[in-house]
Amino acid sequence: MSTPFPFTAVVGQDDLRLALLLNAVSPAVGGVLVRGEKGTAKSTAVRALSALMPEVGVVAGCRFSCDPASPDPACPDGPHETGPGTARPARMVELPVGASEDRLVGALDIERALAEGVKAFEPGLLADAHRGILYVDEVNLLHDHLVDLLLDAAAMGASYVEREGVSVRHAARFLLVGTMNPEEGELRPQLLDRFGLTVEVAASREPDQRVEVVRRRLAYDDDPEGFAARWADEESSVRARIVAARELLPSVRLGDGALRQIAATCAAFEVDGMRADIVMARTATALAAWAGRTDVLAEDVRQAALLALPHRRRRNPFDAPGLDEDKLDETLEEFGGQDDDDPDPGPDGPGGGGQPPQDGPDDGPDDGESPAGDVPAQGEPSEDEQAPAAPGGGEQSPARAAEPFRTKMLSVPGLGEGAAGRRSRARTEHGRTTGARQPRGTLTKLHLAATVQAAAPHQRARGRSGPGLVVRRDDLRQATREGREGNLVLFVVDASGSMAARQRMSAVKGAVLSLLLDAYQRRDKVGLVTFRGASAEVALPPTSSVDAAAARLESLPTGGRTPLAAGLLKAHEVLRVERLRDPARRPLVVVVTDGRATGGTEPVALAGRAAGLLAAGEVASVVVDCESGPVRLGLAGQLAGELGGSAVTLDELRADSIAGLVRDVQGSSRHRRAA
Repeated sequence: MSTPFPFTAVVGQDDLRLALLLNAVSPAVGGVLVRGEKGTAKSTAVRALSALMPEVGVVAGCRFSCDPASPDPACPDGPHETGPGTARPARMVELPVGASEDRLVGALDIERALAEGVKAFEPGLLADAHRGILYVDEVNLLHDHLVDLLLDAAAMGASYVEREGVSVRHAARFLLVGTMNPEEGELRPQLLDRFGLTVEVAASREPDQRVEVVRRRLAYDDDPEGFAARWADEESSVRARIVAARELLPSVRLGDGALRQIAATCAAFEVDGMRADIVMARTATALAAWAGRTDVLAEDVRQAALLALPHRRRRNPFDAPGLDEDKLDETLEEFGGQDDDDPDPGPDGPGGGGQPPQDGPDDGPDDGESPAGDVPAQGEPSEDEQAPAAPGGGEQSPARAAEPFRTKMLSVPGLGEGAAGRRSRARTEHGRTTGARQPRGTLTKLHLAATVQAAAPHQRARGRSGPGLVVRRDDLRQATREGREGNLVLFVVDASGSMAARQRMSAVKGAVLSLLLDAYQRRDKVGLVTFRGASAEVALPPTSSVDAAAARLESLPTGGRTPLAAGLLKAHEVLRVERLRDPARRPLVVVVTDGRATGGTEPVALAGRAAGLLAAGEVASVVVDCESGPVRLGLAGQLAGELGGSAVTLDELRADSIAGLVRDVQGSSRHRRAA
C-alpha cells in the first residue's frame, strides 16, 4: 500500500482542511463538496484525511461493518450478538465516475437465485463505505442513476437492492466527500444540497507559497515514507485533537442566541428548506468542540455560514456561488447577544483557530495532481445604419442578456444510444423495458421472463429432478430498455451588425441563455459557434459546463457583416471532430439568426450549400428566427428548409407558447427522410 501524503503537510487551503476536519469531528455535518481548478490539492487532502480518522469497532467477519455495540438486526450477514468486536482503520472508499450500478450497491448471483432460491449477495461500495468515507472524484460527471442511488442511501442511511423478487437491505451511513472542477459542469441541485459543506479552492498566487508547494511535492516523490515520517508528530497531534473534540462534542451547548442567529442568517439569504439550518447548527457545534469550548460563539455561527450556505443560494447554474459577508455580519449583529453567561474562549481564542500546524519540515509537496444595459428607442438600425462602431473593426459593446425563461422541449428524432440524459429517446441501461437480447459481456439487467422461456425447453435434457430451474449461462437474457439520452447542443449564433440593435441582441442572448439552462437540466453537452465580420469562430468547444457557455455569451461582441456560410461550415467542422471523440452522442444544432447572409461572393448561395452539407449528414437542427419589425423577409424559414429542420420565432420558443417544437423538428426530419 502506498504511503499517503500527510494531511498536515498540505500548504494553505485553510477552508478545505477545516471543512474536512469538522466532518471528522462530527460526521453528522453531512460531508464536503470541494470545488476548484485542477492541481489545487483537492484529491490529496481528501485522501490524506482517512489516515486521521479514528479507528472503528466492527463485528468480526461481518462484510457490512456492523457496530459490535449495536449490530444491525437486518444485516445480511447477521444476526450478530453484541460483543467486543475488532478494531480497524476507518475506510475511504472511492466511487469511480464510470462505476456500474451493481458495483455501487452490490450484485446478486442470478443463476443461484433462480436455480437454488438463495440470496447470494456480493456487497458493493456502499457497504464498504459504511461508517467510513465515500469519496467521489469528479462528482459532477457521475451518471444520473448513480446519483439517485447515492441520494436514496444518504437520505435513509441504508441501501436496498431489489432484483426480480429478491430483496437485500443493509446499513449504509457514510461521510460523503466529492471533488469537482466547475469548468466541466455543475451538480444536480438535489445532490448539491446533500453535501453539508462546500469549499472553493484555488492555487495561491503568492510565489513563496507556490515554492513551498513544489518543494514538498518533490520531497514526497523522492521518499514518500521518509517524508511521512517527518510529519508524523503533526499527524499524531491532529489525530489526538480529533479524538478529544469528538469526546467533547456531546457537551457543547448550542444556546438560543446562536440558534436565533442561525435561523436569521438562513432566512436572510433565502435558502430553500430547513437542511441549511440543521447543517449550520451541527457545524457551529463542531467548530466549538474543535476549539476546545463547550459553548457556541457568534464566530462559530459566522464560519458555519461561510461553509454551509454558498452552494444552497444558487437559484440556477449561472449564479456564482458565494456569500455577501457584509450582509452576513449585519444579520449576525442584528440578532446577536449572548445567552445567560459569557463563555470563556477556548485555547485557540474566539473562532477556534481550527487549522493544524503549518510550521514543520521545509520539504514536501502539496498535491499529487500538480499542485442590463440601456435599451434604445424602438426603431432598429439596418446593417448600414448601426450604432457607431468602436475604432478598428466595427465592434459594438456587448448587450446584456434578457431574463431567461422556460423553453419548449427540443429533441433529436429517432432512437439513440448515447450517454444517459433527459432529452431524446435512446436505448439505455435504465428506463422502461422494451424487449430482451442475449447479453454482450456482463449481464446487468436480467429479463426474467425471457430467461425462463429460454431455459424451459431444456429442463428434461438437463436432468431436472427438483423444483429449481436448471439455468445455464446461455439461457440468460439481457433486458433492453428505452430511456432518455443527453445530446450535444451546438449553438450557432449570429453576432453580425444586422443583429446588433441592443434591444434585439438582449432578447437573443436571453433566448440562448434559456436554452443553455434547459441543456443543463437535461444533462447535455453544449458548444458555441459565433459568426460576424468576415469569419466564424468556436467561442466554446463542446463541454459539459453551461456556466462557461453563459460567460462567453455574456461577453459576445457584435457588429460587421453576416458570414452565415462561415458559421454553418464551422459548425460542421465542430460536429465532425466531436463525432470522432464521442460517436454515440447525437447532435442538435440551434442556429440563432435573422437569416441574412452578406459579405463575400454570392453569400446567399454559399450559405445554402453549407446548410445542405449539414442536412446531408442528417443533423437535427432548429433555426431560431430573430427577425423583427412589421416587414419580415422570412429568410430564417428558408434557411431551416435548407437545413432540413424547422424554424421558430423567439416568442414561439417559450414553453407556454402554442407552437409544438418537438412535433415540428420530428416532422421535418420525417419529411427529409421521405424526400
